[in-house]
Amino acid sequence: MKVFKELTKFEWFLWISSLIIVSISCLLVPQQNMVSLFACLIGVTAVIFCAKGFVVGQVLIVVFSVLYGIVSFWFAYYGEMITYLGISTPVAICAIISWIKHPFQETKQVEISKMTSKQYAVVSVLTVVLTIAFYFILKALGNANLVFSTISVATSFVAGYLTFMRSPFYALGYACNDVVLIVLWVLATITDPANMPMIACFVVFLANDLYGFVNWKKMEKSQKEKVSN
Repeated sequence: MKVFKELTKFEWFLWISSLIIVSISCLLVPQQNMVSLFACLIGVTAVIFCAKGFVVGQVLIVVFSVLYGIVSFWFAYYGEMITYLGISTPVAICAIISWIKHPFQETKQVEISKMTSKQYAVVSVLTVVLTIAFYFILKALGNANLVFSTISVATSFVAGYLTFMRSPFYALGYACNDVVLIVLWVLATITDPANMPMIACFVVFLANDLYGFVNWKKMEKSQKEKVSN
């Protein structure tokens, strides 16, 4: 694919290293969960292209969200399942539309936007309402690790909203979500070692999302300079 030619040497290194780490983590467990592995490989690829501001990254996020929702259901992480199938997937689809409608000039790169105070207020209020509602919903469903699952819903929603708004801070939102998910899957792995690849998945997600924030800030500066000229 032509889109791979857009990756820098560092991005190639980051992507391939991430794929290797996730794959090795899968081979180390006695009972491999191929759905988890496939989801992680798709997710890692999605994150690196999102860090580039390419729409294909959001398309892959949709695929990852569906697969991750299935894996979460198996381990009774209903909050994760609902979040990724009911929130992350629709938000990613909306982000695809938003990113397609707002390319930066004639490039594959999305046009970065700066959020207003009103928009930050809206996402804050929605997040509080969503967090409270999901706490009681997940509690009623008997969700495993209720507190961390509820926090995951909140951070995932914020990250998705910022992604749709084309804000560089989307990456920090997902980085926070990655930390929560690492905790959740560490707890899951204690019960079932086959879940270890999910820990590796979100560790590499964290590294990629942090890079994504740095790269989007560079892109933002570059876009402003090109527009001003």
